[in-house]
Amino acid sequence: MTSATTTRVEEHTDADINEEIYNRTKNNVLLYASAGPSAIDRRLRELEMEWDIERVLEANAASFSLMGLTLGAFIDRRWFIFPAAVAGFLLQHAIQGWCPPVPLFRRMGIRTAHEIQQERHALKALRGDYRDVAEFKAEVNGADALQVTRAFEAAGNNSSS
Repeated sequence: MTSATTTRVEEHTDADINEEIYNRTKNNVLLYASAGPSAIDRRLRELEMEWDIERVLEANAASFSLMGLTLGAFIDRRWFIFPAAVAGFLLQHAIQGWCPPVPLFRRMGIRTAHEIQQERHALKALRGDYRDVAEFKAEVNGADALQVTRAFEAAGNNSSS
């Protein structure tokens, strides 16, 4: 009934969507690695600000709950069912990693914290931040696809546990 915290959303996302997000993330690494160290630094700052699926879901749930409470208080009491439904969805998501809005957000390209971290770690590996993968630092400008793939896999593949 419950899933591992780090993989629960990906486990409940259509394989094609996971693959699309994985490929987009990998292409981001290739793009920024090819653009050089300053582009990597800029991208790492952008990734710090990117909202993951949990944050998007929480913000939307809070917004819809407040809307339901406001409408229930001022328009019609039947609107109070709306925040109750939102709370049920949040509970379902907490337990299973899935609730009705998740597929929509995933189709929109909203990534999990794990997927965002994977891009961060791959970029850091290519920049030479990790001693264990020092061979990746060699030539960040003009990084080739094989080098990016190796760094990306060292950062952790989405499809693995």
